[in-house]
Amino acid sequence: MARVTQRRRVRRLRADGGARDRADVVAGEEPLEVRVDGRSFSVTMRTPGDDFDLAVGFLHGEGVVTSWADVAQIDYRSGIGMDGLRDYNVVDVQLAEGVAPPDPSLERHVYTSSSCGVCGTASIESVRRTGTHDLGADPATFPLAELLALPDRLREAQAVFDRTGGVHAAGLFVPDEDGPGLRLACLREDVGRHNAVDKVVGWALRERGMPLLGSVLQVSGRASFELVQKAALAGIPLLSAVSAPSSLAVELAEETGMTLVGFNRGESLNVYTGAERIPT
Repeated sequence: MARVTQRRRVRRLRADGGARDRADVVAGEEPLEVRVDGRSFSVTMRTPGDDFDLAVGFLHGEGVVTSWADVAQIDYRSGIGMDGLRDYNVVDVQLAEGVAPPDPSLERHVYTSSSCGVCGTASIESVRRTGTHDLGADPATFPLAELLALPDRLREAQAVFDRTGGVHAAGLFVPDEDGPGLRLACLREDVGRHNAVDKVVGWALRERGMPLLGSVLQVSGRASFELVQKAALAGIPLLSAVSAPSSLAVELAEETGMTLVGFNRGESLNVYTGAERIPT
């Protein structure tokens, strides 16, 4: 999709007084309205692309759907941009027969920015979702050397970041059927780190199902509460981030039995919870 990136003219200024006009590539950012059975549920700012996975992954994190079988149909709805052309910025998810529609209290009453995955939630109680997967029962362990290699493996696959330098990434690493270790099953990039995770979760719902036992979610930024929650709801036993976790993220990881890793920079990492999954 061409709207993933856009070309712009910029003027590059140097400390020595030099100036040069040149072309640059920036990451796309547009609103996406998510509807459920025709009713507006939320609007989020995102990088266009993988919108169906984003919508379903977001609804999974909200507790609206638990599997791909809960989705009867998903499609774009008419939306006309300023240029008079269809803008593909409205996705409608039709729930399968028997799936309860979302509680109106879950609807987001303001748009969700690309930096916030819980903005607009109607109540504090609605922020914390209850998962059905017992992460503490997942017996998976992960060698330290393999975890330390994940940030570089994620970075090597970030095609949009290579062009723009302006997107987050989330990568799902799963057990390799052909041998020991983990393989990168899905990578998604977006201006919003929570959107990147939602796109991965939506893909996993469609392709693998839940829970994602024995897997690792590697993210390019910090580990926020919302990312830990999305990973826990998907049954992911280990979340690794290249930057710091928040205090609430650590608390939630501990409560759910998740192993939470921060400051994974390739040479060392911090284990905040669930250190028993990383034998030393």
